[in-house]
Amino acid sequence: MPEPRASAPEPAAVAPAPAPDPAQDQRKLVAQGEARPDESAIGGTPSSVFSDDWWGRTRPVLELHGYFRTRGELFHNFALGRSGEDGTNLWKQPLDNTYYTNGGPREVTLCGSLGNELCADNTQSGANMRLRLNPEIHISDNLRILSQVDFLNNVVLGSTPDAYAMQPSGGGSSGYKAALNGYNGYAPLGAFSTTQGPPTAGVNGYKNSIDVQRAWAEYVSPVGQLRFGRMPLHWGMGMLVNSGDRIDDDYQTNSDRIMFVSGIKSLDLYFGGSWDFVSSGPTTASPYDIYGGQPYNTANLTNVSQWSLVAAHRTNPDLQRLKLAKGDIVVNGGIFALFRKQYLDVKEAENPLTVNTATTEANRGFDRRDATALIPDGWLQVLYRKFRFEAEFAAVLGSLGRSPAKNNLSDPIAIRQFGLTTQTEYKAIEDKLRVGFGFGWASGDGNVEGLAPGSNGLQTRQSDGPISTFRMHPAYYVDYIFHRRILSRVQGTYYFRPSVEYDFLRNASGQKLGGGAAIIWTRASEFIQTPGNKRDLGIELDLQVYYQAKDGTLNDDPSKLGGFYAALQYGVFFPLGGLSYLPQEATNLQQVLPQTNGQVADVSLSTAQTVRLILGVMF
Repeated sequence: MPEPRASAPEPAAVAPAPAPDPAQDQRKLVAQGEARPDESAIGGTPSSVFSDDWWGRTRPVLELHGYFRTRGELFHNFALGRSGEDGTNLWKQPLDNTYYTNGGPREVTLCGSLGNELCADNTQSGANMRLRLNPEIHISDNLRILSQVDFLNNVVLGSTPDAYAMQPSGGGSSGYKAALNGYNGYAPLGAFSTTQGPPTAGVNGYKNSIDVQRAWAEYVSPVGQLRFGRMPLHWGMGMLVNSGDRIDDDYQTNSDRIMFVSGIKSLDLYFGGSWDFVSSGPTTASPYDIYGGQPYNTANLTNVSQWSLVAAHRTNPDLQRLKLAKGDIVVNGGIFALFRKQYLDVKEAENPLTVNTATTEANRGFDRRDATALIPDGWLQVLYRKFRFEAEFAAVLGSLGRSPAKNNLSDPIAIRQFGLTTQTEYKAIEDKLRVGFGFGWASGDGNVEGLAPGSNGLQTRQSDGPISTFRMHPAYYVDYIFHRRILSRVQGTYYFRPSVEYDFLRNASGQKLGGGAAIIWTRASEFIQTPGNKRDLGIELDLQVYYQAKDGTLNDDPSKLGGFYAALQYGVFFPLGGLSYLPQEATNLQQVLPQTNGQVADVSLSTAQTVRLILGVMF
């Protein structure tokens, strides 16, 4: 049987409706804003915790940004068919390759089935990795500490096997030699290696697996921002100083400085100045400072002091997007200037850690330098709809009172160096197509031979005249082979660089697949600096295919890479007359090279090629 239903209650009397109260909602909002839970409730149930109470009790807040990358690279014939030992500062031959110089052959006779034939290998290849973390400690809304730490920084894959061990050599170029009898009886040879170990200075490499690159603090006051510590330095397009924060960068500018920045935000005008510590000279530091103590400077007259000033106009990003959408022209730019000076210096080919400052040595290991330099740098950016033009011009104006090349204080050597770079870009087809043209010029020096300096000191000067080879920052890349690898940077040359990029696939989340191509024609600013005494150095063709699956916190900024990134790049460099042998050099070399069928050997140059694979994760 069904259960009996309960009887329905008697209907209650209906109360009259209250009169309308227009201020009721306002009072409730005020009461809600003033309400706070008990201290004991914080950390209890999530529903009892207010967001501002939570953040107020969890400071300092730690943010982590950075990237992990792995790169594989193949370099083929980067010596361009030259010996690499003729003082022209080109690429050195691979150690396992047999080649010829005017002084005779450099043979490796370990190849072939019997191990007595000449080895021939024009290719070098390898891979490396880096984990870069940029921790930010936010103490309050106006106070934070920032840093940059690299783990396994550019460690070559396979370079620290358990078959390797080192010990101090007591001399030699590297200061180390192979440890006697190794250390691992189970891996006496590289062929028996079973694992990789962490890089450790003096054990299996020259440096440790963790490198602290930067650490600085920023405090925002009502009148401006104060920065102090070791911090990145970047200006304009990065031609002169470059922070090197992109995923494929190897070099960066870090500055030990105390800096103050202020401005007029409503006008997007900013001003700043800094006192920089470029080089402090000898200090009391020793290998035993790990137990405590504070090293200090022992020779203030050897300090390289530097001061900087900056004035810039930079439009607010939101306002800039609005102006460009309306068809207005946006102009950004500014002036950055450095003044640097040094009175005394340690002797030539020495440094503050190696100089002998014993009282028995003349002048205690020091030399007179009287070096001064004024370095102005102007930057301009013009934006109009999908068009961008950007330019940067810098000069180094100064003098050396005494240098290794000229030991006369009454007749100082002038420094006159100039550099210019421009970029023009136009976007079309929903920004998928990007057509660009780049130009750069670095002044050369007609009083020296060679585009790059030697390993020690300044280049030997052939006659009087100013030091005038301008060198752009090595992180300012324009190609894959010639400037980036063979010369290591743009220096004493000028180039023309048309380019095109196109995103074949792209969606709103930032995922894209695309490709690009660039042609770089390079000439010497001073023909006398080239090996062949001609201006034309070469033409390079660079191709790439890239893919990005944008994940994480960087999705909202289309100008930044984020999430997973991969690129496959190929470059080929065709050398021209400026890199060839002089006629007499070619004749001398042909007398050393073996003949083929009675014909003298061909000493013409050959092309260089590279293949690069970049895999990265950015966050």
